Order: sequence, then C-alpha cells, then structure tokens
Amino acid sequence: MSRRWRIAGINFDHFHMGDLLRLVANHPNAEIAAICDEQPERMVEAQRNFSLRDDQVFTDYRECLDKTKPDAIILCPAASRHAEWLEKVIAVHPVPVMVEKPFAASLAEADRMIACMKAVNQSLAINWPLCWVPPHATAYRLVREGVIGSLREVHFYDGNRGPLYHGADKIKLEPTPERKAASWFYKRSEGGGSMLDYLGYGTTLGTWYFDGAKPLEMSAMMWGAPGLEVDEHSITIARYTFGLSKFETRWGTDSDPWMQQPLPKCGFVLKGEDGSIASYDGEPQIRVQSRSKPEGWEVPVDVALQPMQNPIQYFLHCLETGAPLAGPLSVEISRIGQQMVDAAFQSAQEGRAVKLPD
Repeated sequence: MSRRWRIAGINFDHFHMGDLLRLVANHPNAEIAAICDEQPERMVEAQRNFSLRDDQVFTDYRECLDKTKPDAIILCPAASRHAEWLEKVIAVHPVPVMVEKPFAASLAEADRMIACMKAVNQSLAINWPLCWVPPHATAYRLVREGVIGSLREVHFYDGNRGPLYHGADKIKLEPTPERKAASWFYKRSEGGGSMLDYLGYGTTLGTWYFDGAKPLEMSAMMWGAPGLEVDEHSITIARYTFGLSKFETRWGTDSDPWMQQPLPKCGFVLKGEDGSIASYDGEPQIRVQSRSKPEGWEVPVDVALQPMQNPIQYFLHCLETGAPLAGPLSVEISRIGQQMVDAAFQSAQEGRAVKLPD
C-alpha cells in the first residue's frame, strides 16, 4: 500500500468498536485519527488501549470530522440507528465507511444507507466478523471448488451466553441488572434481541455460500424470557427453489464459542448434492463427508493471507486498489441477508410464512 490511512471510530454503542480499532492500530499503513462518542466514559478504555491524545477524543461527531478529516470512518451504533448515523457523518465528511454488523434493523434502513453512499460515490462495507473465522472461510473455498457438489442446505446455529457477558477483545463481564436495563441489546426499539443480533450472520454468510441465491419465503419463531421485550432464541426456516435451510440464534448458551464450544456447537453445516461440511467457530479443522467416502475426513483450516486476514486489511486494500468489495462485506450480499432477516422477523410476529419479493 502506498499511502497511510487515517481512520475515525464514531459511536461506541457496539463494543466491537474496540476490536476494529485494534485492527486499525495493528495495520502497518493505518492509524486511528480520532474516536468519538456522546458518552465520554465509553471511550476511556479505547483511549488508554491505543494511547490516544486528548485532542483525538471527541463527543461531537461534527467537531471530530471537521478537525481530523479522516480518510475513512468506522461506525458502531445500535442496529436501529445505522442509517441515521451514516447519513449524519456523510453529510459532514463524505468518505468510505465500514459499519459493524448487522446491516441495519430493517431493509428500508439498509436501502437508505445504500442510497446515501451512492449519492456521494463512496464505498460502504458491512463487517460480519464470522466471515473472517478460518473454518468458515475454508468451508467457502471448498464449496466453490465443488468438493460437496452443488450446495443445497445451510444449517446455522450461533450465539453466546449473552451480549453483556463480554466486551471489546472478548474481555469477560457480568450482565448486572443495571447494565441490562441500559443496554440497547435489550430494547426492541433499538434493534435488540438475538434474532437481529445473530440471524444476519447466518443469512448473509448463507447467501455468500449460496453464491447470491435468494429464498422464496421465510418462516420463523422467537422466544424470550418473561419480562423481556426482545427474544433470546429464534429458529428460522428458509425455503429455496432447491430445498430448505435453517438458521438458529441463541443468547444463553452454556459457554461462549470463542472460549469453549457449547452444545449444540456454534457454526455451520453445509449439505451439498455429493457431501457435507461441518464448520464450527474457532476450531482448527473442518469435517467433510462425501457419498463416496461416508466415513469422512478432516481438513485443516486455511491460513489466511493478505489482504484477507481481517476486515480492516481487506477494506483498505479495496480502497487502495479500487477493487469492489465482495462477499459478506458487499452491500449486494448483505442486502439479501437483511431482506431475509426482515421476512423472518415479520414471520415470527405474524405467525405465518412471509414471501420475499423478486
């Protein structure tokens, strides 16, 4: 890369901001230009972790962008405010933006985001951390190579003990009643709940595995503990022209999958016409079975090479070279994933299957 990229991190609603800032700090051709949040206490840890000066820390996004003029922006607002925040920062400083998952809380908001960036001719990336997990990237390669024949089913189960059990860098925390009451994760109006938190992973990566295919309809159910206004468990069935796929989200697993895989295991099982792949979060190998070799075999996960080692590396590579964003980070794949989430959420609310438009 021939230039140095200065990046601002704005809005710390989602604790993944800390993880993305660390990737910026570790990139040889990037630096953190500034951070900004309306609640200064949420930036204390990041300022300390990345040795940021006081003049790099802001509580007003307009002042932040006017004074530091970054080359790109990372946004991590609550899901229901992605479009709002994207429109606000682009109105002040139109540069490429990476938004942490999910795409948005609704397809209408996702389309606002696409239109906003198209109007200023800037790139928009939606980061899905699971697409950087080596087993899932390896599974994608094997599917594309035809190891299991034409893909016909995607089975997804994923989640964690709960969104308040950990913070940036996966530091363990305890979900006190006060934190739970204040968290957007537990507010319906702000896009909370396990379905909106995790279903987009399954539908977006599933669309990636299916090479952009879209289902005909979605059927879903949700469950949440009494007293909660959001769900903690959801199961969604997608009907395609070629078969059925299942996507399940869960807050309340017995362990967090990045520490110890719970049962059921978190990850994907991909079934093709000639075989299947089991790809689980964080494991050093994936399992492949074929009709000709039903006993199956292990495949070590691929070692990721530049520029495919992490989202910041890939995003900056695309900006530097002019290459279009591809896969789950692209608005094309992410939009189908969002369309599926919208239909699933509507199905769960109305108790019926919901068709996807052509």
